[in-house]
Amino acid sequence: MEMKGSRLVPASVEQTWAALNDPEVLRSCIPGCESIERAGEDAYQVAMTARVGPVSAKFTGRIALADIVAPSSYTIRFEGQGGAAGFANGEAKVALVAENTGTSIAYSAKAQVGGKLAQIGSRLVDGAATKIADDFFNCLASRLGAAAPAMPVPEARATATRALKVRLALAVVILVVMAIYWMTRS
Repeated sequence: MEMKGSRLVPASVEQTWAALNDPEVLRSCIPGCESIERAGEDAYQVAMTARVGPVSAKFTGRIALADIVAPSSYTIRFEGQGGAAGFANGEAKVALVAENTGTSIAYSAKAQVGGKLAQIGSRLVDGAATKIADDFFNCLASRLGAAAPAMPVPEARATATRALKVRLALAVVILVVMAIYWMTRS
């Protein structure tokens, strides 16, 4: 299965990168997100609760980042388990591009799913995946639009911090959207 999309947020690439790598921003903007923890270099463990139609489950997942070109692109490889509800695994390519009015976040993902959620109708699954993505990006855009300009940070530290935060945030968003989307489609 494949999913593509892009969203525009009202902030510079650097501000977007920083927000997407801030664990507090991610936890507050990803619907149902319970935790995001480092599990090694460029790897993270994520836990969240999601509901798709009549199925509600706690999902745990692992995200690994590759092909990192900070702050413009990377590849996210993910595995997610929802117990009896099902599983998902796949990868997504993510790119941040400066636009006149902000930053465009583009993604293209491929995944495989199985379990009970794969048995739910595709319309229900498509709707749930779209709602989660919309809620996340609306929250992120609201936070970035209302944010005061960031204070200057020493360049080496700022670059490393931004790279980590953006990769983590985008990985979590893509994992959540893809897991729900593909777990409900067969």
